[in-house]
Amino acid sequence: MLLPDCTLFPHGGLPLFIFEPRYRQMLDEALEGNCFFAVGRLIGQEKGDPKDYVASVGTIGLVRASREQEDGTSKLLIHGVLRVKFTEWHDDKSYPVASIEPVISFFEPKEQAAAAMKLLRGAVEDAIANLPDEVKSGVFSLLDRADEPGLMTDVISQQFIHEPDLRQRLLAMESVADRMVVLCEYLRTASSAAED
Repeated sequence: MLLPDCTLFPHGGLPLFIFEPRYRQMLDEALEGNCFFAVGRLIGQEKGDPKDYVASVGTIGLVRASREQEDGTSKLLIHGVLRVKFTEWHDDKSYPVASIEPVISFFEPKEQAAAAMKLLRGAVEDAIANLPDEVKSGVFSLLDRADEPGLMTDVISQQFIHEPDLRQRLLAMESVADRMVVLCEYLRTASSAAED
C-alpha cells in the first residue's frame, strides 16, 4: 500500500481507512491469506516506473484489527513487523505489488549497545522533562520494554519523529548506531527549542 508522507516502523502501529477499490481488493486478499501487506511511502505522482515515485524501503505490517463498514470501506490497525526493500515492481494486480527482501539492522560494536541505549534514553528523558508525569510514565514504560538497540530506535522514531523525510531516512538506515546518532541529535535540538 502506497501512502504519501507515511512511514511505519517495525513495532509501530498505523490506523488506516481503506476506501480505494484497489486497496479494498488488497485487504480482502491479505485477510484471506496471512494478514500481511507492505506499506511504502509515496514520494511522487503514481506515473511510470514505481521506483521513481516510491521510497525504496518500506515495512511489512500485520493486520491486527479490521472492521468492514456497511459501504465496503474498512477501518484497520496494522502493526509494523519488518523493514523491507522493494526490489522489483509487478503490474499483475490492480494494487501495487513488489518483490521484497528483508532489510537486516545491525549494531556495531556490540559491546557498546547498553551504553548507547542509556545515552539515547537520556536524550528522550531530557526531551520530555517538561511533560506531565503520566505522559513521561507512558514513554518510560515503552522504553523499558525495548531490550535491544534496534527496537529502542524504532519505538522512539515511531513516537517522536514527525518529519516525513527524517522518518523515511531513519527507516532506511541499516546501522542502528547511525540511527541513534540521528535521534540523539534530533532530541537534543527539540529539547533546546523547548527551553527557549
